[in-house]
Amino acid sequence: MIEIIPAVMPTSTTDLQSKLAQVAGHMSVVQIDVMDGKFVKNVSWPYTEDEEYFQGILNEDEGLPYWDQFDFEVDLMIVRPEEVINDWITAGVRRIVVHQESTDNLEKIITDFRERFPKSERPDVFDCEIGVAQNIETSVESIFPFLDRIDFVQFMGIDVIGEQGNSFDERVLDKIRALREHSPEIIISVDGGVSLDTAPELIAAGVNRLVVGSAIFKSEDIGATIKEFKHLGN
Repeated sequence: MIEIIPAVMPTSTTDLQSKLAQVAGHMSVVQIDVMDGKFVKNVSWPYTEDEEYFQGILNEDEGLPYWDQFDFEVDLMIVRPEEVINDWITAGVRRIVVHQESTDNLEKIITDFRERFPKSERPDVFDCEIGVAQNIETSVESIFPFLDRIDFVQFMGIDVIGEQGNSFDERVLDKIRALREHSPEIIISVDGGVSLDTAPELIAAGVNRLVVGSAIFKSEDIGATIKEFKHLGN
């Protein structure tokens, strides 16, 4: 079964709460896109005016919005992600995505993470997963040395990341096939350009997870659109 994950690119705490409300009851996992305006040009929560609210989460004064309804996956589209990974673990996310191109310390990031969260066939409720994202231009072979120590790979399905609604880049299909041939068991996620039109191609190529942004949130009937995506994945 293919997992469908709505991608939220929040401009503020209020926007995050609004987007989560729209998919509450339909999905159990949501991806939050975190952007610092450096690795990608856009800026999202909590790097907007709501840093105080996020600090409250880190101080455990409150939890992430809808924390009791979702498992959160955070996509760190930021420079030096190693500096904030522990913050998001404290915030209670279940999956962390680090972009290969955003850091020179990927080896240390993965090593430190695995020491804290060893891979397990039966993960604890408080465990966390780590995945590595790759841009279209990055060679798929460059991720091979890390595959035995990460939980999943996220391929970007668009040329310019950090924006929703961009056109699907078919080059990602070859990357999916190459990785699937090399590592039949690895979980492959695709983020960017995922729609009801492109999803069948991605599934046929070998993905396990589809991260969907504008195709869900710009839909006139979000619930019906989510059902269509779920039907494609069954």
